[in-house]
Amino acid sequence: MSDLSMMLETTGVLAGAGGLGYAKVRAPGVYWSLVGLPVTWGRFTITYRSTMDVCGLTVQPSRLRAFLARNVARREVLPVPPRVRRVRGTSTGLRVTLRLPAGLEPADLMVASERLRHAWGVHSVTIAETKPGHVELRMTGYDVLRRVRMPRRSRPAGLAVPVALREDGTAFVRDYRKVPMALTLGANNSGKSVYQRNLIKGLAELPVGLVGIDCKRGVEQSAYAPRLSALVTTPDEAASLLDVLVSEMESRFDLLSAHGVSDMWELPERLRPVPVVVLVDEVAELFLISSRKDEERRERIVTALIRLAQMARAVGIYLEVCGQRFGSELGKGATMLRAQLTGRVVHRVNDKQTAEMGLADVAPDAVIAAGLIPAERPGTAVAADSSGGWSKIRTPHTSREEVTAACRRFAHLVPDLPTLAPFRPHVPAVAPVAGSSLVKPRPVTD
Repeated sequence: MSDLSMMLETTGVLAGAGGLGYAKVRAPGVYWSLVGLPVTWGRFTITYRSTMDVCGLTVQPSRLRAFLARNVARREVLPVPPRVRRVRGTSTGLRVTLRLPAGLEPADLMVASERLRHAWGVHSVTIAETKPGHVELRMTGYDVLRRVRMPRRSRPAGLAVPVALREDGTAFVRDYRKVPMALTLGANNSGKSVYQRNLIKGLAELPVGLVGIDCKRGVEQSAYAPRLSALVTTPDEAASLLDVLVSEMESRFDLLSAHGVSDMWELPERLRPVPVVVLVDEVAELFLISSRKDEERRERIVTALIRLAQMARAVGIYLEVCGQRFGSELGKGATMLRAQLTGRVVHRVNDKQTAEMGLADVAPDAVIAAGLIPAERPGTAVAADSSGGWSKIRTPHTSREEVTAACRRFAHLVPDLPTLAPFRPHVPAVAPVAGSSLVKPRPVTD
């Protein structure tokens, strides 16, 4: 009987170990919640002070504290690490709020993030400043970008659209109120189109006007016509549309001036114009010319884009520019336009120079990370802005059919913009699906 019970216990232990091993590979979230989180939490609690000390993240205590330690507590004066304010576990990692002592800044912890990652045995450690003097250590227990699952609470709202998942398990949100103009770069099959699909799918639910500029004869954006207020498919049409957008911008500035405000969002809601997002699929097609006679058209396009990028934020017109490569070699005005595009998202690129074009002027440290994106992980990118911060993100796969269905579902949200009416795309009627008739046939008799 004892042999049988020992065999059952051994079998149970082996089955449990096998189940945990399977969960670690196939369901890392489950494995993290059952095993990884308690182990990491305990390791962090036990080794916190010594880890901070060896990583150079401690400072000498204040004179008062040193005096009390030496003369009242009768103990050795030790360097002071950041004080732990809060520790909480999540489904993807561990969040630790720290109060920084005088002499430390968030950049010190960012430099040591790789050492902290190895010390506590987690997949990644990122640092986020929550308020002056406080930072949050975001430890991720496993590779959340391997199988992207957006947080359940991430929904489009206002002018903010969650489009990707960050490496720390939070949603990357494209907020046009905070970052009005953006540039997205990426080579073929890098996931740049999927990023744009997620963006259009989220914007389709919001009360905004969508303007598409797709000079590849509309092969990318024509399917989204039911939700677009305007769509152009050639450089000549793009030049005319951009002129109209500049005129719309100027008329909106007249409205702001008449009411004595400097921003569209300061107007009463009944007078506020509808926000407009301009989606440029391949910006190089607007710059390239094949003959000297195209130079005038190019000048019109570049001038209009620069004017919109510089001033249109205040009147609710936003640019979302995409391309494979975007630099000074495109010609006059390219560098000036790029400088106005605050947000940067760089997918896998074919050369280091393209990554530098997108990131070097806003987040130089991110250039190396962009160059290491593997080809077998489409949708992975590095996102940065003018604040100098950056993060690795990955867009969940969204098919073109899903986005098309969303555009048809929210077609009633297309705003009334008379100036864009001439560019409104034709929306073909949906053909009825053939099926069995519900009418019972009756025979014809003489």
